[in-house]
Amino acid sequence: MADTLNVEKREETGSLRMKRLRQTGKIPAVLYGHGKGTEMLCVLEKELTKAIDHGSHVVQLQGAASESALIKSVQWDAFGIQIIHLDLTRVDATEAVEVTLPIELRGDATGTHHGGVVNFLQHQVSIMCPANVVPEKIELRIADLDVDQVIDASQLVLPEGASLAEAGTTPIVSCTPAGGDDDDAAETDES
Repeated sequence: MADTLNVEKREETGSLRMKRLRQTGKIPAVLYGHGKGTEMLCVLEKELTKAIDHGSHVVQLQGAASESALIKSVQWDAFGIQIIHLDLTRVDATEAVEVTLPIELRGDATGTHHGGVVNFLQHQVSIMCPANVVPEKIELRIADLDVDQVIDASQLVLPEGASLAEAGTTPIVSCTPAGGDDDDAAETDES
């Protein structure tokens, strides 16, 4: 179920006015898309933070706008601590949207028991997915990963109706032999 954001219309613009708005616990936002006009809104910071903490990509708007929206971008302050602006785009529940999701490794790779080291190469993946089934993350089970093997993006298990928005050959995780060839290093030192 999508998180709900209560939104209010805002008429004011300008950095000083937006700073004052943020001091009241509200974040300025813009809603656009689907051939409708752009709406200037504000949303409660605590509701937005909760949605972001949940990993929500699609939210349900209530109040001044009552529709589904995709969190298109979140602008943070220079320290990455406080949200200062939010861009939302209108979406239909079954409309395909492109989202970038974190990849979470699950399990213990077989290769680590054979002297291998797991290398997490790509921590996120872009997919095209119906807006109503966008997951928080993509889980990748690595239990069968052995030494000198690679799992690429085409092997990820995606939600029904989803597809990769990037090359399927992108390596996600690999298992390589631990350390290097110490014999080669010793021979080089003696030369």
